[in-house]
Amino acid sequence: MSLLVVGLSHRSAPVSVLEHASLTADAQVKLLQDTLAAEPATEATVLATCNRIELYADVDKFHAGVAELSTLLAQHSGVGLDELTPYLYVHYEDRAVHHLFSVACGLDSMVVGEGQILGQIKDALALGQELHTAGRLLNDLFQQALRVGKRAHSETGIDRAGQSLVTFGLEQLATGADVDAWAEGKRALVIGAGSMSSLAAATLARAGVAEIVVANRTAGRAERLVQILAQYSLTESGGGVTARAVDMGAVPGELARADVVVSCTGATGLVLTADAVEAALLDRARPAPLALLDLAMPRDIDAGAHRLGGARLVDIETLAEASADAPMAADVDQVRTIVSDEVAAFGAAQRAAHITPTVVALRAMAADVVNSEIARLDSRLPGLDGKQRAEVTRTVRRVVDKLLHAPTVRVKQLASEPGGAGYADALRELFDLDPQTVAAVSRADLNDTDGVGRGRV
Repeated sequence: MSLLVVGLSHRSAPVSVLEHASLTADAQVKLLQDTLAAEPATEATVLATCNRIELYADVDKFHAGVAELSTLLAQHSGVGLDELTPYLYVHYEDRAVHHLFSVACGLDSMVVGEGQILGQIKDALALGQELHTAGRLLNDLFQQALRVGKRAHSETGIDRAGQSLVTFGLEQLATGADVDAWAEGKRALVIGAGSMSSLAAATLARAGVAEIVVANRTAGRAERLVQILAQYSLTESGGGVTARAVDMGAVPGELARADVVVSCTGATGLVLTADAVEAALLDRARPAPLALLDLAMPRDIDAGAHRLGGARLVDIETLAEASADAPMAADVDQVRTIVSDEVAAFGAAQRAAHITPTVVALRAMAADVVNSEIARLDSRLPGLDGKQRAEVTRTVRRVVDKLLHAPTVRVKQLASEPGGAGYADALRELFDLDPQTVAAVSRADLNDTDGVGRGRV
């Protein structure tokens, strides 16, 4: 395993750099295609969220891999390599596994313990599978990361260590008040209809807002979210929210009517300028403050709205500052233990899998020897009847199986331990196995399991 991750996140880079380095969906596809075309990488996938961009790859050269992946990230993010490099981090092999497992558990999130990252990891794996850039290593790694994340949430109280960005953002807007009491009866405008916007709408409905207006560039997606909210209102006890969809042209008018606005789109420019917010404040029929929550990266709402009287803006940068002082739950230590144990188990499994093609090739060679000797026996003793021949064949095969059983089981055990990679080489040398035969077994094994576990997520 030569797993390499090169990336940047809210922990390594300021929001201004993260905004410029964001990747569109098309850019992610092109990034993966170019990564596979580069010499050091044999498989790759990208994890891109509002506050992190990470490129994962299986590479055959560490230094060349770091240089190539860094260059590709700069090229496709639109940020110069010199500007990007100071904020990049690099993890290799077991440290890369540890990093992804920590991310999956919410330990590396802006708000510790938030669970939305699991969906984003699942999307990263799905993209790699769809483009056929994720092979055995990354399939195994990301599948295991999903299981580790789910284990952390089910076996510990990591959820109590923090909330989703939506909930945390609303808490910041409520300035210490109970979110449900603060939200009750308010009118909400949600701009965007993606996963984060949907989560925001559901959270607002659960908090008790009276009305939710969904604005999106694609009317069908806005309508679907409204239908989900209507169903939610029927099934949730106490749910009484009304919801409707509007096109983006209606946003200025709805902005003047709203008490709280949540925006999270994939736009590359501002969705709400400071002038638009100021105009909405002037058009309001009541003096109630306007609460603005910007969860987009790059930002949807002009940072200048901070300075407007009657408006309060919470954005990704604000959340990063606030979450740095958030208390850590005791459950975090439990999750760290889970991560460490799972990293060790993953490494052992990968090392054991590395020797499997050699063991398979050894058994195939032994089977060929048995078949060859039985054929020679047939030529020397042509008078053997079928029953006698079958018994001799079974006896010879049992002898060979018994001779091979203990060493092959033991070599798998030894190979799974740290530093056990050399056992495969030793086995090939001792039994004079053809390297091309072993490689052929590896290729066949990979083809049989390409995209393994796609239905298990």
